[in-house]
Amino acid sequence: MSKSKSKSLERYKTRKLLEELAEKKGYGTELISLYIPQGKQISDVSNYLKQEYGTATNIKSKTTQKNVQSAIVTIQQKLKIIPQSLIDEYSIVIFAGAIPQNGGPGTERMEIYPIVPPEPINIYMYRCASEFVLDPLRETLLEKDSYGLIAMDRSEAIIGELRGSHLEIHHRLTSGVHGKHRAGGQSQRRYERVIEQQVHEFFVRVGEYASQIYLGIPDFKGLFVGGPGPTKEDFVNKDYLDYRVKEKLLGTSDLSYSGEQGLKELISKIEPKISDVRYVEEKKLVQRFLRHLAKETGRAIYGEKEVREYLEQGAVAILLLSEALDIIRVTISCESCGHIREKTIHEKELAALNDSLASEECPQCSSSLFSVSETKKLIEDLAEIAENVGARVEVISAETEEGAELWNAFKGIAGILRYTPS
Repeated sequence: MSKSKSKSLERYKTRKLLEELAEKKGYGTELISLYIPQGKQISDVSNYLKQEYGTATNIKSKTTQKNVQSAIVTIQQKLKIIPQSLIDEYSIVIFAGAIPQNGGPGTERMEIYPIVPPEPINIYMYRCASEFVLDPLRETLLEKDSYGLIAMDRSEAIIGELRGSHLEIHHRLTSGVHGKHRAGGQSQRRYERVIEQQVHEFFVRVGEYASQIYLGIPDFKGLFVGGPGPTKEDFVNKDYLDYRVKEKLLGTSDLSYSGEQGLKELISKIEPKISDVRYVEEKKLVQRFLRHLAKETGRAIYGEKEVREYLEQGAVAILLLSEALDIIRVTISCESCGHIREKTIHEKELAALNDSLASEECPQCSSSLFSVSETKKLIEDLAEIAENVGARVEVISAETEEGAELWNAFKGIAGILRYTPS
């Protein structure tokens, strides 16, 4: 239950565990969810559990009663080895219960999952249900700050939102404003008035859509507007935006483009102001790796084999892993002599590997008692090595442009070395 050093790794593990826990169901209301806020006295929690153990005797179903009481005892045993100092510093969540193991009643196995959430949880909750209560834990994964982005000129505008590592495009608008040529017979002055009226109406539409979108975001932190020429100033200096959105305007930027390309350019321009946003952090990390690769410094490495080798040498400063990795590291053991080997496969290949091991002989004792003794997600396997040697671990979303490049071009595994190899 140690607190992970890498926030992105910690969040990744929590997301994956939530996916796993969401699939677990009990036969009755016998799965326990226990949320313990920071600073709560373990002795108070233990006393409460004793009361719940006694209350469970009123459960009509003897099987459910037995499973609930067993889960409570399992949690009590876990709490005995958790130091008060840990709860003084962090919140803790414990899920426990009898989970059916691919069969009917009678196949249940007691499982327990103690978790240190990536963000503090300020509720104290004990709940018995047929499934685990996961929503409070899910909420800790939500990025709290949201920034509005508008890239526009007189002909088009794109309204977006940046939250964490996710860039969402909410709306695209076009103005239909005529080009610079004059329509037949109209005076220049009248033509310009028509154009200005069209631009005004377009700005009104952009302001209405933007205000509606951003006012609907509870944790909306600020707005950035960009575009070529004076268009952006014309838009923000007048009352096109609702005053509640306008008062959160954090700046304007000159752009070479409008539309989606302009939105990405806008993010680049405002990076110093939003440096703590995960989207920007990930972009800088991958670009740093790519610069080493382009300049052939020798400090950029990629691919599982090479990265694992340098990790084990303690030479990696930063380990970059794509969240999209669906690869696992399996340990294959001989039950007869204890010979083991490791192999990296896709998760979907695990069943086929188990089938093939039935006819495989051990190279050491020639028995055919090979089986998969352990499986671990490759991200967690490499991260464990990295943390043991003091390397920084960063799990990169595949949603960003740089994250997609890490996944597509480098199979989601890369690193930056501490020094140039000799």
